[in-house]
This record gives sequence, structure tokens and C-alpha cells, in this order.
Amino acid sequence: MMEKTLDESINKERMDEERTSDEGVKIPIHDAAKEEAAKEKEGSESSDKAGEIPAEEEEAGQEDKTGPGDQAGERTEEDPDSKGNKKDKKKKKKSAAALEVELKKCKDQVEEYADRYQRLLAEFENARSRSAREQSHMYDAGAKDILAKLLPVVDNFERGLDVLSEEEKEEPFAQGIIKIYQQLMTTLEEVGVKPMNAVGKEFDPNFHNAVMHEDNEEMGENLVAEEFQKGYMYKEDVLRHAMVKVVN
Repeated sequence: MMEKTLDESINKERMDEERTSDEGVKIPIHDAAKEEAAKEKEGSESSDKAGEIPAEEEEAGQEDKTGPGDQAGERTEEDPDSKGNKKDKKKKKKSAAALEVELKKCKDQVEEYADRYQRLLAEFENARSRSAREQSHMYDAGAKDILAKLLPVVDNFERGLDVLSEEEKEEPFAQGIIKIYQQLMTTLEEVGVKPMNAVGKEFDPNFHNAVMHEDNEEMGENLVAEEFQKGYMYKEDVLRHAMVKVVN
């Protein structure tokens, strides 16, 4: 019996040392005391918060307390942003003026380059035309030299055909010579060689070479009466002067 009472007293002491939490977990006595202290602290903080004014309302109240005089004073102060805007405007004006100056310089350079281009183009066209004329002149000079050497061949053809009678001209050999002569004259005409046919025309020392004079009342004065050697033109130039007899 004494042992049973001893166990009951020990169990009672343990029961006194431990308390059961709201969730059914056994908590020691010293922990329970800490929990009660924490709950009392939370209650005091909630009561303090209930007495405090929200920060936003407090700031609004302070703003309401400021009078119109204070607001007017704030308006009179210069805004640093406005100063920055003025500086930006001045910079923009300066940059616009600099751009206008640069644009004018560019326009002047364009006009100068265009003038140079026009001058160079004109010089190039003149040089090309001059070169073409020189080449043509050189070609014509060479052609005239060769063609002038062919003219005696033409003269011999004509002299040979002049001595033939009409009956002899009908013979096959004579017909072949006549065709060759005609082909030669056609070729010369295609390259620009033409006879002057000076008989009956007024004497011109630029085209005719007078080797004889005669008096002839039937013909007019200073006319070509006879042509001893035909003269020829190559395009606009004299290939060979005509040897003629002129009437005084």
C-alpha cells in the first residue's frame, strides 16, 4: 500500500509539471509560461496599433496643414528640370545652326563638283571630237596617197579605149577591158573619188591647172575649153588638179 501511494504522488507531481496545450501536445510548465508571456505581448501590440494613426492619413494631414503661402513659395522656386529643358533647347538651337552651316557648305561643294564635272565633260567631248577629226584626217591623207597613185592606171585605161574604133569596141577582148574599167570607176566612186568634168566650167585655180590659153569668140571668157588630164575630187578635197586649156 505504501508503494502504491508513493507512485501516485510521483505521477501527480509529473502531472503538475506538464500541461496540455490547446492542440493536445504536452508542454512543460516553463514553456507554458513563455507562451502566456508571448500572448500578453501580442495583445499589447495589437492595442498599440489600434491607437496609432495610419502613415498615409498622417501624411495627408500634414499636407492639409500646409497653407497656401507655403504652396506659393514652392511654386516660386525654380524647377531643376525646367533649367535642364532650357539648356536642351539652347543646345538644339546651336545644333540646328551648325547643321544649317554644314548644309550650306555641302551645297557649295556639290555646286563646285557639278561645275568641275561639266567642265571636264566638255573638255572630254572636245578632245574626243578633235581626236576623231585627226584620225579621219590621217585616214583621208593615207587614202588620198593611194588613190592618187591609181589615177594614172585610170588614165591608161581611158587612152587605150579612146584609140579603139566602134567596131573594135564590140570585140570580146575590148568588151572585157571596158567592163574592167567600169568596175574600177564604180569602186573609186564608192570610196569617194569623182571626176571634176571641168570642160565648159569657169576656170578656178583651186581646182584647175591652166596649161594653155586660146582666143575663142564663140565661148565665154575665162572658161575651160579643153581638158588634157582629168581632175578628181576625193570627198571635199582635191585629189588631182585638172590640166586644162582656158579661153581668154
